[in-house]
Amino acid sequence: MRTMRSTKCPWAFLGVAGALVMLVAAVHVFMVPILPSSLDFFGAGHGIGQPRNVLPGVGVVDSRLSGQFPSDSYGAVTYRGAPWKAEIGRWLAGCDASLSVVNITEFIGTKRCEQDCNGQGVCNYERGECRCFHGYAGKRCEEVQKVECNLPTSQEWPVGRWIVSICPAQCDTTRAMCFCGPGTKYPDRPVAEACGFKTILPKKPDDPKLTDWKTPDPDVFTTNKSKPGWCNVNPEDAYSSKVKFKEGCDCKYDGLWGRFCETRVECSCINQCSGHGHCRGGFCQCDSGYFGIDCSMPSIYSVAYGLPSWLQPPMNLPDLKNISSSSIDVKVVAKKKRPLIYVYDLPAEFDSHLLEGRHYKFQCVNRIYDDKNRTIWTQQLYGAQIALYESILASPHRTLNGDEADYFYVPALDSCLITRSDDAPHLQMPRDLRLRSYHTLEYYRMAYDHIAQRYPYWNRTSGRDHIWFFSWDEGACYAPKEIWNSMMLVHWGNTNTKHKNSTTAYWADNWNYIPIDRRGNHPCFDPRKDLVLPAWKKPNPAAIWLKLWARKRNNRTTLFYFNGNLGPAYKDGRHEDTYSMGIRQKLAAEFGSTPDKQGKLGRQHTANVTVTYLRTEKYYEELASSIFCGVLPGDGWSGRMEDSMLQGCIPVIIQDGILLPYENMLNYNSFAVRIQEDDIPNLIRILRVCVCINSPFRSVITFDTYLVFPSHQGITETQIEFMLRNVRQIWQRFFYRDSILLEAQRQKRLFSEEAPWSVEVSKLDKVDDVFATFIQRDKETDKLRLQEARGLESRESCVHGNMGTCTLSDVDEKHVKWTRS
Repeated sequence: MRTMRSTKCPWAFLGVAGALVMLVAAVHVFMVPILPSSLDFFGAGHGIGQPRNVLPGVGVVDSRLSGQFPSDSYGAVTYRGAPWKAEIGRWLAGCDASLSVVNITEFIGTKRCEQDCNGQGVCNYERGECRCFHGYAGKRCEEVQKVECNLPTSQEWPVGRWIVSICPAQCDTTRAMCFCGPGTKYPDRPVAEACGFKTILPKKPDDPKLTDWKTPDPDVFTTNKSKPGWCNVNPEDAYSSKVKFKEGCDCKYDGLWGRFCETRVECSCINQCSGHGHCRGGFCQCDSGYFGIDCSMPSIYSVAYGLPSWLQPPMNLPDLKNISSSSIDVKVVAKKKRPLIYVYDLPAEFDSHLLEGRHYKFQCVNRIYDDKNRTIWTQQLYGAQIALYESILASPHRTLNGDEADYFYVPALDSCLITRSDDAPHLQMPRDLRLRSYHTLEYYRMAYDHIAQRYPYWNRTSGRDHIWFFSWDEGACYAPKEIWNSMMLVHWGNTNTKHKNSTTAYWADNWNYIPIDRRGNHPCFDPRKDLVLPAWKKPNPAAIWLKLWARKRNNRTTLFYFNGNLGPAYKDGRHEDTYSMGIRQKLAAEFGSTPDKQGKLGRQHTANVTVTYLRTEKYYEELASSIFCGVLPGDGWSGRMEDSMLQGCIPVIIQDGILLPYENMLNYNSFAVRIQEDDIPNLIRILRVCVCINSPFRSVITFDTYLVFPSHQGITETQIEFMLRNVRQIWQRFFYRDSILLEAQRQKRLFSEEAPWSVEVSKLDKVDDVFATFIQRDKETDKLRLQEARGLESRESCVHGNMGTCTLSDVDEKHVKWTRS
């Protein structure tokens, strides 16, 4: 393949690129007569046809780039080591502005808040408004709210019906959290959930213990050493087995460590307050003059005493003594990179309060801290929402000047809202029908109301340049209709062409029951504008050290591998028949390698195929020892694509009409295989043909997005090697390396010795990760329709290698006129 020449391109010209990509993709799909209906995710029935705002004559531009950047036999054009769909790869390679740095004028806040928020909040110096801590409200955070732990009591339920915050002891009504309280030796020790209630012992040896939510347990408050207490137990006595304690009690709240919460540690905050504040249970209490969810936004009061490294000296720094509460324009110049992203500083109930009030320290976040304040990464798949948020906030693509921004990020945390939906009474929403999906929709609609009413940016493009992240199992299926013009970041790329309704087996996430006047009639995913992002996977230092992603073909002895929940036919399997839309169950029925409840293996079980529900400590090793790895849905999306890529295994995708990460951008033909759901019985026969028969590659039917194998055809060993090589090249695009390295830098400032994960991640090649790919996607798409929405001119210029400076000087319906410089 010919070497790609890096060139520079002004941002407006990339609008032509975005329009061209959408045009060619749409025309290509609709012109392919043999596209299987189950894969026709661009179906016109959902209004996903020819894109809007296509500039006449862009084909002339594409023809120039086609000659300069031809596609390979797989239909891909390589850009920065990744195989892209040809049109996208050409534009990124031909108009590469990723390294260009621009000087941007930023405006530094000067508006003070009344009474400095009474010490119960952080002042937003851009707007002169207080962002109050959990349990406080009002213009000056002067109002103390009473956030109860318990629902109303009754004769049958003397403490109130169960919710996570249920409390038979002392409720901290600023956070709805339960503590031992006055009269006990350790009044600040948590009494979380089941800890404070009687335990119902099992009638049979194998039955689980249950909790009697109607009867508080007096033993947790006892001083009698012969009883299993909690609130008066000395940790040293308990650790030395001198006293009993209730095993149902533990240390769940963030900021506390040890079996008895005896050690205070660092809490988890966004970017750990950027070194300009203190993390208060999830809410950053910023140092004087700083503000924002991560204390990264300077005001004139902080700039005057110490200039952040990314700012040049202020143009017109005023005398602080003469600054009043009125607005004063203080301009500074910052070196930034396009695209520029403005991040809304939303009211705290959309983010900080959800973090500050959480009852389980592992909820919502991708890391916590141990007794020495060292990082512990969590298995929270939804941690991608935090990881991307932190990367945007800390990146040179972020701007504080909305007038200069290319995109606007709305940081509502749906993963935190949903995981906390049963936490406390103040989170209950009676009108949401007890559906977490409906609750989330209303939550995002309130965020929309806030930015549309209080900021000028939404109405400029009807939100087309805004970005929202729906990280939960059903993705943006339950996005409110008001925001559907925007870009949706999701993990669930269901185009609703085959699976038209809610696919979840969990009733609380079902969106079928949301009133149509609230949701509208949009699909879950629109591949023209939306993007599927990888799920969060914590850094595995052993896997990185062993370079499992780079394991050679001859060390991969398992033909096909899948390990996960296989449904009701297996022990501990999900009992709903609708789980995984029945796909995992079909796979297991054919190829199960572990006996089901009836003692039966799969009908076509064979020795070098693993389809099992059994958990194993060697999961990553087994993935890395396989050629092909199954990517099937769970209750919505699963993390199997990421597992495959991070361990260097070729993904075999079985979920019709549902896109995987970057699948509307990258050329999946080059590193993945798609099998239709109806073709599951032929799966292993297909893959065996792939390995054993030297069939020519051109016998494979290829599509723009999918590589589909009929049961009588396959690929060769050469093609397998090619796919494995591509997986090795792009695996970091499925890894949140940028966010992890931000944490590594914070840890380096605290400790002289690095943690193993930090050492290994820091050694990785500095190739593009999730955040870099997200930025490239923003550069490639949507620019033209945003230009039209903003009324910008279509005259642009671009340097295309040896083509010289090409000025788009005239555009009409028939031609594009170029002027050669």
